[in-house]
Amino acid sequence: MVGEDAARFFYDETHVRRAGAVPGFVQSTLFGHGAVHTLDGGAHRSRKAWFLAELAPERLDGLVTATVRAWDEAAAGWPSRPSIILHEQASQVLVRGVCDWAGIPLEQHETAAAAADLVAMVDGFATAGPRHWRARAARRRRERWLASMVRGVRNGHPADVPPESLLRSVARHRDADGGLLDEHTAAVEVLNIIRPTVAVSWFVSFAAHALHRWPQHRDRLRSGDDAFAEAFSHEVRRFYPFAPFVGGLAVRDLEWQGQPIPAGAMVLLDLYGQNHDPALWEAPYSFCPERFLDRPIGAFDLVPQGAGDPSTGHRCPGEPASVALLSALAQRLAGLDWVMADGQDLRIPLRRVPARPLSRVLIQVQPAR
Repeated sequence: MVGEDAARFFYDETHVRRAGAVPGFVQSTLFGHGAVHTLDGGAHRSRKAWFLAELAPERLDGLVTATVRAWDEAAAGWPSRPSIILHEQASQVLVRGVCDWAGIPLEQHETAAAAADLVAMVDGFATAGPRHWRARAARRRRERWLASMVRGVRNGHPADVPPESLLRSVARHRDADGGLLDEHTAAVEVLNIIRPTVAVSWFVSFAAHALHRWPQHRDRLRSGDDAFAEAFSHEVRRFYPFAPFVGGLAVRDLEWQGQPIPAGAMVLLDLYGQNHDPALWEAPYSFCPERFLDRPIGAFDLVPQGAGDPSTGHRCPGEPASVALLSALAQRLAGLDWVMADGQDLRIPLRRVPARPLSRVLIQVQPAR
């Protein structure tokens, strides 16, 4: 299915449900077993309310500030290196920023391993073979890591975890049934905030790809024009591929535009197709950030992270965080003096899920003048 009406149809819980629709291999890698993505109805809304509170607009400034600080610290060393893999470096910046913001203790020497595990969970959710098994192993490690932290907070240590931090919040959160989340589920849901935050590294790589292809946007990003930075971020998320679709199961016998949909059938919303639909976007295969300067984002048009109302449906509650982080890091990226390293493969094959430039974007950063 594709289009605004299709998105409305798909996100109507009387039509499509998520319970039982998320394959086990995706739960074992990307979302985790027992995650909010696998719930429906009141249970989903209750758990979702916790995510929305933790990712409320007034809390995002702290996340962006922590991440920009981590970027500036990392970027200071990039000119001394022949080249950097931007995807890798961005993931490390993002894990340092989100863990600092969330109150999750992370030593400097642990950063690369934590980032690699969080990237692996995203990179292996939709494939078989080594990428998939790396993702499963990474999830097991990080669930144990965070479950032990939740247990420690409940037992009164470490005492220096900030009182209003994400880690303390999940440790005391009570679900729809009034009970505390078990340690495993609490760890799963913390991962469902820090993992997609680290996944913004895909969009940072795409931003560099866009600035390489269309360098005319660099000066405006450097200028501190926040409105343009946000428009640029929306266009990166619209233009570049990530996940191809989202799926659910038909609640009952349905019909869509004359096509019968039997109860229990898998229904897919074509995210990439909708973000490139000429009925919604003028010149959809042209990269044009300006299209978002005077166009508000509707609930059912731009859908890289789902559609609908995040407070009642399955649209990603972290979408505003992704936009805020990408906007800030795109400005930082444009402010560096860098060129693409020679000899790399910048193709982005759509058969790879999640899609990314094959080279992971190697850049050479020059010293500040």
